[in-house]
Amino acid sequence: MANHQDETSAAYDGVVELYASLFADRLETQPFTRAMIGTFAELVRATGNLRAADVGCGPGHLTAMLHELSLDAFGLDLSPGMVNYARRAHPALCFQEARMESLPIEDGALGGVLAHYSMIHTPPGELPELLAEQVRVLAPDGLLLVSFFGTDGQEPVRFDHKVAPAYSWPADRLAELLADAGLVPFARLLHDPASERGFLDAHLLARRS
Repeated sequence: MANHQDETSAAYDGVVELYASLFADRLETQPFTRAMIGTFAELVRATGNLRAADVGCGPGHLTAMLHELSLDAFGLDLSPGMVNYARRAHPALCFQEARMESLPIEDGALGGVLAHYSMIHTPPGELPELLAEQVRVLAPDGLLLVSFFGTDGQEPVRFDHKVAPAYSWPADRLAELLADAGLVPFARLLHDPASERGFLDAHLLARRS
């Protein structure tokens, strides 16, 4: 796992400013994504545990959004460049370098985990380990929102993402992995963003059992 993560980290380090300029305000044109993140935040608030991690936070814009939605949000990313940018852009919030398979968070501490297109670079065989780590840090009834590129096929599809190799997933297959990890998937949203890649934008919301 270390090799591809090191490569992914270096790739994102090389595009920090460009990536932030393209995506930091992108949700202004994505009502479906905003709706899912808003629903996620509302459900996390309802658990009474407001602590939430934006795992794979990039430039920190979604961490800030979660904070604005009244969560005690902090961001984690494997790219030092992204973490440094997020700290500069959002100095009132906490950002830290971390790998998704080894989060610096105590067991059962969080009311929510947001993984917004941050698992897409993980080879399918390694994804169960990452999901198990998200479950570990969630409190009972804690929420996980996973956003990813969806496909209508039966198997994950590797493709050449502009930053690093990535995978699209059939929503049913990813929901099965969530269930195997100890989560209960209970909502999903699939929509066509008119992507040049031909993938769907996909969001799965699950609760720790």
